[in-house]
Amino acid sequence: MSEQARAAAVAAVEAAVKEAELEVERSSPESFVVALPGRRKLKTMVVISVGEHSLLVKTFFCRRPDENHAEFYRWLLQKNDAMYGMAFSADEVGDVYISGRLPLAGVTPEEVDRLLGCVLSYSDDNFNGALERGFATSIRREWDWRYRRGHSLRNLEAFRHLVEEDRQAPPARG
Repeated sequence: MSEQARAAAVAAVEAAVKEAELEVERSSPESFVVALPGRRKLKTMVVISVGEHSLLVKTFFCRRPDENHAEFYRWLLQKNDAMYGMAFSADEVGDVYISGRLPLAGVTPEEVDRLLGCVLSYSDDNFNGALERGFATSIRREWDWRYRRGHSLRNLEAFRHLVEEDRQAPPARG
């Protein structure tokens, strides 16, 4: 692809993040780190790299799950089917990312905005569900620790049902 196409893609990214008034850092002339504010996941940091032939959009989603690995990854893979321009993937240690590629010819400010909206939606909308599947025991322990010490449970409130399920379960027999 020509340097002209690459320059046009860089300009499209610049225009999209400026129009959306997003927080941006430039790690190189062709690379952007964009902060997207969320609801469940408070901030999603997205790397946008304009390469020779394509635009890469990538964000860290969550670390490797502590438990329930098969259901956790199966659930994420099933989400891929309905995603636009993005997919969940895992690295060699099992940490999860959301990433997508777009040919330089398709990079417009509108398409960059659409991809940023998608990555934010996929990250934010699926974050709690992923945590419930892969980190339920840790969430319960953290809830209990905070509760016993009188610390705020505000940022764990979305997981109250996990703790209440435990309280409704019959006591274990010895």
